[in-house]
Amino acid sequence: MAKILAVLYPDPVGGYPPEYARDEIPTITGYPGGQTAPTPQAVDFTPGQLLGCVSGELGLRRFLEERGHTFIVTSDKEGSDSTLDRELPDTDVVISQPFWPAYLTPERIAAAPRLRLAITAGIGSDHVDLPSAISHGMTVAEITYSNSISVSEHAVMQILTLVHDYMAAHEWVTTKKGWNIADAVARNYDIEGMDVGVLGSGRIGQAVLRRLKPFDVRLHYSDVHRLPKEVEEELELTYHPDARSLASSVDVLSIHTPLHPQTQNLFDDELIGGMKRGSYIVNTARALIVDRDTVVRALNSGQLAGYAGDVWYPQPPPPDHPWRTMPHEAMTPHVSGSTLSAQARYAAGTREILECWFDGRPIRPEYLIVDGGGLAGTGARSYTVTG
Repeated sequence: MAKILAVLYPDPVGGYPPEYARDEIPTITGYPGGQTAPTPQAVDFTPGQLLGCVSGELGLRRFLEERGHTFIVTSDKEGSDSTLDRELPDTDVVISQPFWPAYLTPERIAAAPRLRLAITAGIGSDHVDLPSAISHGMTVAEITYSNSISVSEHAVMQILTLVHDYMAAHEWVTTKKGWNIADAVARNYDIEGMDVGVLGSGRIGQAVLRRLKPFDVRLHYSDVHRLPKEVEEELELTYHPDARSLASSVDVLSIHTPLHPQTQNLFDDELIGGMKRGSYIVNTARALIVDRDTVVRALNSGQLAGYAGDVWYPQPPPPDHPWRTMPHEAMTPHVSGSTLSAQARYAAGTREILECWFDGRPIRPEYLIVDGGGLAGTGARSYTVTG
């Protein structure tokens, strides 16, 4: 029997919800490109429930305990005496989330001789040290595409929020109890006619481009892999060979590239300084792609008119993190990929992976980041992080 350790975000402050805003959510059976949604043998939850927190348990407890496995769920992941560190040495499977990452460092992996499977409930496994996972013979898997559309919707929302200066207008009718229309529109623009760019045209980036097309903007993109000509023509895209060319050409830039050594701190003083004065940046990818303090300086100087993001470093950030108090921001905690709709898919995908793992069946190749257990069949990725 196996020991499974799930590191999930804490319950709501007011307790686990007794009811929800909606009685049902749409059923999604497939994604653009033909990939099907997760297909576990069964689920023990109602789609639309809060599954990603400690009490939600990703709907896995009954399934795991009926099979005789030990299932531990915690949100305590920091410090040498954390539940994560105490339980890790005899753990076989770790389940974590990009929204509340259990950082599987080389030291933690070395301290876990039985660890053979790390599952990301969602997309983005850069909280796992992949070289160490490879050396350890681990399998690293994530629920590809489960929340890509969720993130793309969030990015479009944040673009509109920044350009229309929604946060300031909302503050006038709530916190300030006023009706100061002149103040509320002093930084309020239309996105129509603007140049909008996407850095990274994978699943999320392409979904953002498609959702922005009806807004009558001029669309730009950059990626190491150029899109097919027919897609460029369909969306009337302008291709840029690198981030610098893209950033200097657009009014709004949305970041959707993975974090790796070439993208870490890519948006520094020089790159942001080369953008149009009054540009906007939205970052729902990874916080370390931008230099934290450069963003603050650019907002204070007016080089950037606004910055919105859904990702921080570390996560959760400390109370004095400067992005909490910088001007002209529309920050959110890492929620874009954890909508209740997305949770139904990534919880089902997590169960699907576990069913395959325990039954000795191949895990879908599209779910695999590192195939350390030889369960991929053919076509598995190796040491690749996708979005």
